[in-house]
Amino acid sequence: MYILGMESSCDETSAAVVRAKDGRLEILSNIVASQIETHRLYGGVVPEIASRAHIEAVTGITREALEGAGISLCDVGAVAVTAFPGLIGALLVGVNFAKSLAFANHIPLVAVNHIKAHVAAAYLSCEALKPPFLAVVVSGGHTSIYDVRDPIDFEEIGATRDDAAGEAFDKIGRVIGLPYPGGAALDKLAYEGDAHAIKLPSPALGKDTLDFSFSGLKTAALNYINHCNQQQLEVPRADLAASYTEAIVAGVAAKAEQALLQTGRKTLVLAGGVAANSHLRRRLESVCAAHGVSMCVPPLSLCGDNGAMVAAAGYFEYEAGHFAATDLNASAQDPANWRV
Repeated sequence: MYILGMESSCDETSAAVVRAKDGRLEILSNIVASQIETHRLYGGVVPEIASRAHIEAVTGITREALEGAGISLCDVGAVAVTAFPGLIGALLVGVNFAKSLAFANHIPLVAVNHIKAHVAAAYLSCEALKPPFLAVVVSGGHTSIYDVRDPIDFEEIGATRDDAAGEAFDKIGRVIGLPYPGGAALDKLAYEGDAHAIKLPSPALGKDTLDFSFSGLKTAALNYINHCNQQQLEVPRADLAASYTEAIVAGVAAKAEQALLQTGRKTLVLAGGVAANSHLRRRLESVCAAHGVSMCVPPLSLCGDNGAMVAAAGYFEYEAGHFAATDLNASAQDPANWRV
């Protein structure tokens, strides 16, 4: 079976073909049209510009994905599309295109949750991965911990109460003059500084919860930068990058460890765009090693938004008989009322 996956929840337009055979998922093509250079001019994603770029790219990248996989539309067994959560205008482009494509060609349509898709990317790179396991999803819009009981049964057991880790990285990166996306540049700069040079609050909340809060950490970092400016002192960018990264990484790792002990799970999946952060990867590897837990992290190419992860998640929804009708609509929030 061939699944065509389509992703347009933020600033990447992507289409991919994944083949499901004998319970194994294989990527045949995964085309991503990035908008980084466009949004770099503004220091962040501009929703209206993102939506227009999706409109311009979606037809071409879908054709390219099919050609790259060596198949035609008549070979596609299901069309999977990210329907929520995300930027509403961007989501609408993908949903309406996928809906039209599927129904015009009599192909089953499957709606996919963006968070489940990030976790499903792990199935594409860790063939032995099987639920139940713990999933830590860290991205620009989400920082959550899930107890994954089967490929479509997720229970959110921890989440951010305000901002997300990825947004926190990008915000401070931009303020200290790093190129967009600030998170990636901050990751590199952190290796040049002292992680204990600047005292910053932890985003991990109290011991009785698995939740996070990143707004206070961002405010503390901004106050430190403003203090340096007021005193006409140069901001020690490397030390700030290292200390800020340490605060985020230590906070996420602390709650991940707490969740592992609480659930007793023996496998941890790290997913989402911030799963590409090298400091976070290494810290969680250490946590897992200390507790005899296996860890699965998708390759960098599957950490960011992409169609292959959507196709993988779509396959599991298809197997469960969860099909979308012609009234499928996009939603900025998860209609199941997840705290994401």
